[in-house]
Amino acid sequence: MAKKTTTTTSLKSPYNFNEKWEELIDNKEFVKVFLSDVLEDYIVKQRWYGGKASKLKYIELAESFRIQKDGEVYYGLILEVNFTEAFYQHYFLPIAFVSDENFAQDDRILPISIQNQEGFIIDAINLEAFRKVVFERILFAVPKDKTRVRYHRSEIFRDCKYESSRYMGLEQSNTSIVYNDKYVLKFFRRIYSDRNPDYEMSRFLSEKKDYKNTPAYLGSIQIKDTDINITIGLMQEMVENQGDAWEYMLSEFHKVFSNLEYKKIDISKLPKTEDFGHLQIRDVPAQIIDWIGLNVFNKIQTLALRTAEMHIALGSEFEDTAFTPTHFNGDYEVWLKNRLLYQFQNRLNTIENNLHKLDGLALELANEFLEKKNIIRKRFVDFDWTKLKGERIRVHGDYHLGQVLVHEDDFYILDFEGEPESTIRDRKVKQPPLKDIAGLFRSFHYAIYATIFNNSDLYKQKQEHLFEAGEILYQYLKSVFLETYVNKVQGANLNIGYNQERIFLLKYAMLEKAVYELGYELNSRPRWAVIPLKGISNIINN
Repeated sequence: MAKKTTTTTSLKSPYNFNEKWEELIDNKEFVKVFLSDVLEDYIVKQRWYGGKASKLKYIELAESFRIQKDGEVYYGLILEVNFTEAFYQHYFLPIAFVSDENFAQDDRILPISIQNQEGFIIDAINLEAFRKVVFERILFAVPKDKTRVRYHRSEIFRDCKYESSRYMGLEQSNTSIVYNDKYVLKFFRRIYSDRNPDYEMSRFLSEKKDYKNTPAYLGSIQIKDTDINITIGLMQEMVENQGDAWEYMLSEFHKVFSNLEYKKIDISKLPKTEDFGHLQIRDVPAQIIDWIGLNVFNKIQTLALRTAEMHIALGSEFEDTAFTPTHFNGDYEVWLKNRLLYQFQNRLNTIENNLHKLDGLALELANEFLEKKNIIRKRFVDFDWTKLKGERIRVHGDYHLGQVLVHEDDFYILDFEGEPESTIRDRKVKQPPLKDIAGLFRSFHYAIYATIFNNSDLYKQKQEHLFEAGEILYQYLKSVFLETYVNKVQGANLNIGYNQERIFLLKYAMLEKAVYELGYELNSRPRWAVIPLKGISNIINN
């Protein structure tokens, strides 16, 4: 494989082609060199590459298309990455040719000579000229575009011009560009032969339902052929914010745990509340308000309201079949059980293989998980759709505090791409809205325990006492959230089932989420495996 050059163009490139850049993609020898000799080495090092846990076998060029305006030509590549485990993934990579030796020194793919001009092929997103072309192609998109590469512009994206562009920090699976400090274009790196759920949900909520607490949809880029419809990019407004709700809650919870020492609170005497109860803030005991503070509960109430409004919008469509509410049925039950039993068996194998990494409470809970594996499995099997009267709708699908932006006293929900491990089809299956609530509750649980882990040297209480306080905090957060959420959605006639049905669905989805989380923690940070294990223990023992 060719080594990635990062410093100079003074040495002659080992690859020289006589075609013009505009015709190079048709050269079979270039494609062979690019895919086989160079790209494998490049792609496995990228943050957005999702195949790091598998062994790459070879890369094929599935599609290529031009991204151009006037005389500027770039190529969009759809790469099929094949793995030795007999599956494949598709990725989007736009490329450009530059001859300036100072350009993109840390992100070069291939040193190359084109018609005796030395230079480099780079990821085109590094090139401002490319970013400008894409911006203007969306801004000046024609209505009802019928070409293969289709640019779409929302009615509200007008009366502006390109001023500047920059990367939006470091990301994992996608690459986002900020334009004019007002707009964000998300390039999807891992792509599918179907519309991306983030595009579908963003456009539906913004254009059709006028939901205000998500970034407004401005435009998109799609690749359309007879049997495929690939989402390449999504343009949205940039929401002014003070960071995400995860970091915000970590900061607030740190104050909560610091209050234990500052206010000399006896954890054993703190009043508890019922699991999955409903509480208005005025009904929260004075001792709890004194410890936690009103601000946290007010924020939880606002987040519950925005979540309810999102679900009301998603559940109020009666024309577009992709978004019309539906009831539970046998097909959904079979799909759900097959999916969860497969995932459960995978996690069971993972925990058996990683017991040696655990100690203390985590080891104790892991052994409980193994001892009660048949009980947990039965919980997943114990799903009878005939007893459920609520509705299923399109949901966020990967809802947690990191998917929520904080702006002053409000919250904005984003990133509707769905659960990373799920197929694109599974991400679009209509689910009970409470699946999103379960994901958010698990995120509350994580934030509480992360606060304890991250600040253990600052708290004087023993860890087991902090865990006890954390579980009390968790119950009150859930109760205040549910009071606001349930009242709001029921007032809008969104059918989320009767009370016992809601508790069953919440427990079921939270168990599913905790088992899902367990695999990541055991493989990546075993010390944190105690969090999903505790979540699983809470559900199976209550």
